[in-house]
Amino acid sequence: MSQEIMNLVEKSSLREDPLDFQIGDTVDVHTKILEGNKERIQVFSGTVIARSGGGSREMFTVRRIVAGEGVERKFPVHSPRIAKVEVKRSSVVRRAKLYFLRDRVGKAVRLKERRR
Repeated sequence: MSQEIMNLVEKSSLREDPLDFQIGDTVDVHTKILEGNKERIQVFSGTVIARSGGGSREMFTVRRIVAGEGVERKFPVHSPRIAKVEVKRSSVVRRAKLYFLRDRVGKAVRLKERRR
């Protein structure tokens, strides 16, 4: 009974247009940023290394290399702050979490491209 109530409450906060991407995809995440009374779009590009949670609590982690340093950022999938997620490239992966990419440097970070 309580799970049904939770599902009804969560349903109102889910996105109408689901984001279509997978682990290993190289994506551009367009995020709405508020600066004072102005709003602008900021793009964060990188590889999706993880998805976690479910329902309205679902998150995904994007990793990129900036000035030789690895930067990871977690985004809520159903956030109204995310304008869109563009898939630039899909890769062949064999696991759900790509945390092993954290230890790799340079060309070793590259993943094999998936043909569509």
